[in-house]
Amino acid sequence: MIKDQWYGILDAKEVKPGKPIGVTRVGEKLVLWRDEKGKVCCIFDKCCHRGASLALGKVMGDHIECPFHGFRYDTSGKVVLIPANGRASEVPERYRVNHYRVEERYGIIWLWYGEDREVLPEIPFFEELREGFTYGGFSETWQVHYTRAIENQLDVVHLPFVHGNSIGRGNRTLVNGPVVEWEGDRMTFYVDNRVDDGVSKPLKPSEVKNYKSLFHLQLQMPNLWQNIISDQVRIVAVFAPVDENNTHIYLRFYQRFMKTPILRGMVNHLSNIGNKYIFHQDRRVVLTQLPVRSELRMDENLIPGDLPVIEYRKRREALKNTGAKSPEIL
Repeated sequence: MIKDQWYGILDAKEVKPGKPIGVTRVGEKLVLWRDEKGKVCCIFDKCCHRGASLALGKVMGDHIECPFHGFRYDTSGKVVLIPANGRASEVPERYRVNHYRVEERYGIIWLWYGEDREVLPEIPFFEELREGFTYGGFSETWQVHYTRAIENQLDVVHLPFVHGNSIGRGNRTLVNGPVVEWEGDRMTFYVDNRVDDGVSKPLKPSEVKNYKSLFHLQLQMPNLWQNIISDQVRIVAVFAPVDENNTHIYLRFYQRFMKTPILRGMVNHLSNIGNKYIFHQDRRVVLTQLPVRSELRMDENLIPGDLPVIEYRKRREALKNTGAKSPEIL
């Protein structure tokens, strides 16, 4: 994991009022719930008393109650009541679990992975999607490290082979560039794939003309991706890190061309059919990759068309090295 980053970890609809939800994210078992004002709270899902899962407990106002012996925790992870000791007894400071700062924005629950401080950076969601778009989507878990899942969406070489009967139709196997640009921690990469005529050689990124007019996609560090289909249509993926071997992916279809509520809902729902088909074409191959986690340097023979993947690995390594010095989890 990269320190001092906002990670999208859940669809906001999954955290329902009055009911805790237990998930594994960033290598930790977590429990999330909503307080009396609807704000999402997140602490470690392991009671400090006897180790029971708090996710099986009850939401009691702003607190969550352990299902085993009734210990109540506040939003910071501190025990505020031990029933067996009586309500008049003070609870020692050692009775607590760790917590994470979380925020709900744009229909996503975001977890701050880093040192807590009074002022945190802005949540890095794509600006143009923050209003005016509606969406539909689905989610599923892949048995790979989140870096592998992300890299699949940066791979411009695989389209005619993995998606030959869908988005890779046309047998455009020759890859010009691709051109990669960074703005802060957001990467935009421009795709110019052509049919191989047996004579032409791939253009270097510096040789690709008018690349701004090409089809392009974006990666927002640390775990967001956007397919810019048009001004009216986008596909967004949130790659929520579960642990070393699993990633929960939220795939959303965003659109603003359909205004009628009923038809809009139908379009957003029906988008799942095609997106799942394409998504599962990717999954079939990505789940076979070894090792399940990618690194900057591995036993691979990369090619020029892999530039977006290479750039992602370099930026991830740089951010890891500038973060906190605590042990790497994921």
